[in-house]
Amino acid sequence: MGKHRRPGPPNQPSRAVPRVNADDPLAAYDKRRRPPLDQYSRHRPVHGGAGHLRPDEPRVLETWDGFAYQVVGTAPDLASAQAWANGLRVEDDSGM
Repeated sequence: MGKHRRPGPPNQPSRAVPRVNADDPLAAYDKRRRPPLDQYSRHRPVHGGAGHLRPDEPRVLETWDGFAYQVVGTAPDLASAQAWANGLRVEDDSGM
């Protein structure tokens, strides 16, 4: 059991819990407004299921607005959705 107690190496802080500034009086409020694991944009399969399966199916693109994830568009496949989530420009087939 001792092997699985720590989430990572002892010389690195945990990435699962965002840091909170103790000197900031609004730190608890700001912590609640951050997205889970500080992920501000994400993509999900349109028909549900695991994100890595069926990479040729469309994806829903979502961004964090401070309270919840909001749908901002769609991507035709997994590669385009990952490029969008990583901040790269997604080329549209319509030429716009």
